[in-house]
Amino acid sequence: MDAFYASVEIRDDPSLAGKPLIIGSLPTERGVVATCSYEARKYGIHSAMNIKDAYRLCPHGIYMHPNFEKYRKVSEQLRGIWNDYAVRMEPVALDEAYLDVTYSAGNFERAGEMAREIKSRTRSELGLTCSVGVAYSKTAAKTASEEKKPDGYFEIITRQDFVDLMIDRDVKALYTVGAKTAEKLNRIGIFTVRDIQERSEEIAERFGRHGQLITELAFGIDDRRVVAYKPEDAKSISREVTFQEDVDNFDLLKDVLVLLALSVEDRAGRHGLHGKGVNLKLTYFDMQSITRSRAVTSADSAGTIYTETVRMLDQVEKRPVRLVGAGIYKLSGDEGRQMTLDDYMEEPAAKQQHIIEVRLRELQDRYGLDFAGHLEDIYHGTVLHKTIEYMRKHYPTRKNTD
Repeated sequence: MDAFYASVEIRDDPSLAGKPLIIGSLPTERGVVATCSYEARKYGIHSAMNIKDAYRLCPHGIYMHPNFEKYRKVSEQLRGIWNDYAVRMEPVALDEAYLDVTYSAGNFERAGEMAREIKSRTRSELGLTCSVGVAYSKTAAKTASEEKKPDGYFEIITRQDFVDLMIDRDVKALYTVGAKTAEKLNRIGIFTVRDIQERSEEIAERFGRHGQLITELAFGIDDRRVVAYKPEDAKSISREVTFQEDVDNFDLLKDVLVLLALSVEDRAGRHGLHGKGVNLKLTYFDMQSITRSRAVTSADSAGTIYTETVRMLDQVEKRPVRLVGAGIYKLSGDEGRQMTLDDYMEEPAAKQQHIIEVRLRELQDRYGLDFAGHLEDIYHGTVLHKTIEYMRKHYPTRKNTD
């Protein structure tokens, strides 16, 4: 999709069209750019840029928080279109996927027709534009989809077509070559895809498996299959929040973990997933990040997630915190989950539920929040962050307790 979040907002509010729109944090907040309109990109703004830097480049831009629930709904509509053509679909993000049409199309001519149908339907049914690449491999298709953005279409039919296109481009044009890898390659005098080809043996020897992959891609070799995504294939599910000011009150962090645990439970429950471990993430004021993990019998309830993260929080160094996160890992689905003794005894599950209910009542009393009928909204995106920021500002003043 073309500047997906921004395009959805412009579609829903046409007055934003033609203006530099930046989706992410607000200039007065901590955070980064999630995406931006093409008008904003003319100022040098890009995804993952610090929001303060973006504001310096474009102080007259329009800055908005993302609405992830809206984007997820649009993403589901998109996948409905994509599934009409693909034998297998491998989502990369809400707005991007690999579609295997080998058998549904049969040849490149029909694949091209499908691509144009997808573009047409995306515009007519959803009011959005997308860029499609048709190619012989995943890497070539990804490259082709970027060639004519926005609203583009491009084909790379053969390995030689790919090599001819890429041969004199910067090494960062290759899939898997990020800024750090590019810097390492540059240090030894490798700047272009041609350089990689000419020194392929050296690169494979220096960089191991990654080096071998890089050299294969430089020659247009990519035999990876399109793998249909299943939620249980994810390694973990987590939610985190960055505070607008550092927090040194660990009691407040425990309050925040209640809402993060509920959010993780909600997301896992929607996919029928359970975890075998709970993790806690902290980023301190000096940007040092730590992660703590604990194996459990079953991490499928907010009570368990909350209880275990609080135990881990009690054991870490008490310093001002910039970010806190909670999550579960070692995921499995309902069908593959083995019943435990707790499943046959309602008391442990009821106890965990009681813990969360008590903590929610405490939060309501402490902050004057009304969760009745509104808790589901707090699980998601902007509402969660706004609620936590409200809690940070209104926590009763008192010293931190270790």
